Amino acid sequence: MADDVLLDAARACVLAVGVRRTTLAEIARTARVSRMTVYRRFPDVRSVLAALMTREFSGLLRTASERGAEAANSRERLVLIAAAGIRALSGDPLFRTLLDVDPELVLPYIVERLGATQQFAEKVLHQLLAAGHEDGSIRRAPVAAQSRSVLLVVQSFAFSLRPATADVGEQALMAEFAHVLDAALKP
Repeated sequence: MADDVLLDAARACVLAVGVRRTTLAEIARTARVSRMTVYRRFPDVRSVLAALMTREFSGLLRTASERGAEAANSRERLVLIAAAGIRALSGDPLFRTLLDVDPELVLPYIVERLGATQQFAEKVLHQLLAAGHEDGSIRRAPVAAQSRSVLLVVQSFAFSLRPATADVGEQALMAEFAHVLDAALKP
């Protein structure tokens, strides 16, 4: 049994009832396997859901990181990728369900620790910033501090894009995001 079958079933369950109400038994039923089959792959429902979130959100960010191939320099590429990542996450049904149904589950990743997806995003940002230092398109600063700062700005937009666009157009807001990030990184 491939993990993806179980993770796809977990995704369907989360979309139907939210994270907190998703059970290992329901994941097994949806995947049409026994609970023991799920237990052989994952020790508990939390680990299934953590693997699901990592797969889904890292996959969205991986796809977003393919943007910007036509960019003139690393700074422009970083801005394009960051904007694509924000749009991908904020428009994703699983991300929306998490924020709409179980928003308290997001809080630890804002105030306590970085999760696997945030660490993945920070690694990508670190590489893009280092490339920008090399090509001269990004202001030199400690890359660890720069990548963490950019991550926090991007994360804020991803979590808040929907309420922020209630009375401000998304296109205008994202254009301003791109301007702010570009200006902050200019040498």
